[in-house]
Amino acid sequence: MEEIIEALDSGKLKLHELDKELGDSNKAAEYRRRFLERKLGVKLEAIGSTVIDFNKAVGRNIENPIGAAQIPIGVAGPLLVEGEYARGMFYIPLATTEGALVASVNRGAKIVTESGGARARVVRDGMARAPLFKLPSLIDALDFVKWVEAHREEIKRAAESTTRHGKLKEIQPFVVGNNVWLRFVFETGDAMGMNMATIASEAAAKYIERGYPKAELVALSGNMCVDKKPNAVNFLMGRGKTVVAEALIRREALSRLGVTPEAVHEVNVRKNLLGSALAHSYGFNAHFANIITAIFIATGQDVAQVVESSMGITWTEPREEGLYISVTLPSLEVGTVGGGTGLPTQREALSMLGVAGSGDPPGVNALKFAEIVASAVLAGELNLILALARNELARAHQALGRSRQ
Repeated sequence: MEEIIEALDSGKLKLHELDKELGDSNKAAEYRRRFLERKLGVKLEAIGSTVIDFNKAVGRNIENPIGAAQIPIGVAGPLLVEGEYARGMFYIPLATTEGALVASVNRGAKIVTESGGARARVVRDGMARAPLFKLPSLIDALDFVKWVEAHREEIKRAAESTTRHGKLKEIQPFVVGNNVWLRFVFETGDAMGMNMATIASEAAAKYIERGYPKAELVALSGNMCVDKKPNAVNFLMGRGKTVVAEALIRREALSRLGVTPEAVHEVNVRKNLLGSALAHSYGFNAHFANIITAIFIATGQDVAQVVESSMGITWTEPREEGLYISVTLPSLEVGTVGGGTGLPTQREALSMLGVAGSGDPPGVNALKFAEIVASAVLAGELNLILALARNELARAHQALGRSRQ
């Protein structure tokens, strides 16, 4: 080890070269860690404590590993879900460091379940990638769009030649001057599908450049996809799964909590709708991102996609029998294969929900997972609005979220 660390210290050996040099990424992670401990004068024992096999993770999930970050995982539930794919009671794994979050979702799950459960449906499904082409003029740009439409089947074959499960569903053109974005929308099975869509879009773009030489590919991703940025196009047209979950909370259940459907509805309208409108927010909700982030970390999703996955609207209606509440998530980007879903703890969390790996037929596990996520968001959203209506938000965070050090 001394010889390796000295070589790292002198610069003769680079940190990123260790995996190849040693032929063992687990050893490489240990050597990097030891080098950093000596170089920085710190102890990295907790970071080094992990169940991850880096021989499997390097080249798939991580580069230059030194260990792993550990985040507490709590469980909320059971939550009754009446979806098209998810049916039954589910225990929701939530990885978070925010005290009161798991308790919030847990109480919301109890209220939703006692009122008959959450009904959930995926109303749209498609992962997008939008290559950007430049043309000599607007006239050429418009002609190019017509050519693409006329050659849709050939483009589809080129894209689908790269994947077993990916299917090109739509090509959505957008024109600005002499620039054309082609927003390819793919069905991606049980994968979240970003890599699948990217590779397939590259094959399609190459075919297009050969077939229409005036079109020059500027960027394989032209930011009309839209990935990991708040945006209107995904809010309106969807990306990943567009999911809706709803419940009818009985008036007597709310009465036991000291609130009325009318009071809860007023909080939602004035806070989530009017307040969000005043702020020009892309999220007309109380805290979608809290629940989605915790589930994403626990189950190995691409956490940065919380940005667009947590856009959405909470809707309420006071009714004679109680409170109708729904959450609409237009751009929930989730998968049960690929990415971090194969890591040990994340796969176990997916197993808790009965969605680990590929479904039969492919695609059903991701759809089931999306319905569960939306239902968990509904539970968390309901409870936070109730807490605000009861003026107990600060008390909950004081009891469960404050450091006692």
